[in-house]
Amino acid sequence: MNMEFIEALHELEKERGISAEILFEAIEAALISAYKKNFASLQNVRVHIDRMSGEIKVYARKTVVETAEDSRTQVSIEDARRIDPNYNIEDIVEYEVTPREFGRIAAQTAKQVVVQRIREAERGMIYDEFVNREGDIVTGVVQRYEQKNVIVDLGKVEAVLTAQEQIPGETFQSFERIKTYVVEVKKTTKGPQIILSRTHPGLIKRLFELEVPEIHDGVVEIKGVSREAGARSKIAVYSRDSNVDPVGACVGPKGNRVQTIVNELKGEKIDIVNFSTDPQEFVANALSPAKVLSVYPKPNEKVALVVVPDYQLSLAIGKEGQNARLAAKLTNWKIDIKSESQAIAQNLIPQEPLPQDYGQDSEEYGEYDEYNEYNNFEEYDEYDEYDEYDEYNEYEDYNEYDENEDYSIENEDQVEGYSQSEYKEDNEHLNPEDLDNKLDIINYEDNKEEKLTERDRSMMKYFEADEKVSRKDKDKKKKKAKGKG
Repeated sequence: MNMEFIEALHELEKERGISAEILFEAIEAALISAYKKNFASLQNVRVHIDRMSGEIKVYARKTVVETAEDSRTQVSIEDARRIDPNYNIEDIVEYEVTPREFGRIAAQTAKQVVVQRIREAERGMIYDEFVNREGDIVTGVVQRYEQKNVIVDLGKVEAVLTAQEQIPGETFQSFERIKTYVVEVKKTTKGPQIILSRTHPGLIKRLFELEVPEIHDGVVEIKGVSREAGARSKIAVYSRDSNVDPVGACVGPKGNRVQTIVNELKGEKIDIVNFSTDPQEFVANALSPAKVLSVYPKPNEKVALVVVPDYQLSLAIGKEGQNARLAAKLTNWKIDIKSESQAIAQNLIPQEPLPQDYGQDSEEYGEYDEYNEYNNFEEYDEYDEYDEYDEYNEYEDYNEYDENEDYSIENEDQVEGYSQSEYKEDNEHLNPEDLDNKLDIINYEDNKEEKLTERDRSMMKYFEADEKVSRKDKDKKKKKAKGKG
């Protein structure tokens, strides 16, 4: 029987993972209580179970003293030295006091103790396993509803998903597999109590670690998470590797990675933004998808004024202020959002300086005037843009110009009896640009819709005088040709 008992303990060790030595010690402690109860003994006893044979023995323990006053717990030094001459005062002497029928009593007690000890050991193992998983994600099967709480089977133990930790409006079917976040593990008399959550921001972080290999490998880091369960979440990511786009890694090919997480959270929207150590840039990123014109932080107060375009104000604030709240939680900054027109009207932002303000003595611009260097040249002040045409007055031919004489084109095709093609042939010594200018200026006389400037008149005089000289030369050539003919 004793050998069968030993084999049974070793089988339990293999099946339940409980050390056989722990079971032996528990049975020994239980047998001590059983011995004192059944035999009304007040002696100090020790029970020993042989680990190989299973034989059980009970020993009474007595303390060595000079003179024994209580024979149940003490023994005189003389009597002790009759057993072993090496005993001294305060030593412990053991006497075997195993009863004849102790085997039956031991069997009944051992059964109860073993069962109880197995339960305690299993509870302890479960507690040790899950207490180390606080803040981690677990997958379980929905078992049942208890009032508003959901009981989730995690395999070795059942956990509780309380109503406060459920996403608003989310329902579960029996035997549905769900991912949850372990909030707390409590040790109770009935075993470990595990509290789960579906609303904790840590659930978002753990889901991204499962879906994004770059986060699991440490290439991409999650710097912050803010969440309003069931509606929207924001997550800030960062990568020290310049070749890795942290936002793109979290979104995944065609959005597959983030879409998997959205489906697990029953359609909750997730904004992924770039983290930055610069508060201005980080606050601007956190307000995504709204576009930000500028950010004016006050580091001492941890307050940031954000200016957005007028048409982006409602998007930056979000529904019932949701976008602004999540951005404030993510950055740990208080965010005051103003539209561009509001900020200008309230003088909350510095105005851009006008060009006429440049060069004035002020703290912002100093005494520097980028145009002052040109004021040092007197020749610029004396320069007359029309002086360059005075040289043409030296030519007598130009002075013969009569302003009352009509040099204008009589029709679209004629220039004083010449067709435009003939006129161009006679003046082919001029480049095309000068020729076109001459025609434009000659025709300009007929166009009275615009007022001529002094510059235009000077140019007209020049080209018309030149034209008159060309005509005289042409007439001389014709006369010479006729004379030879």
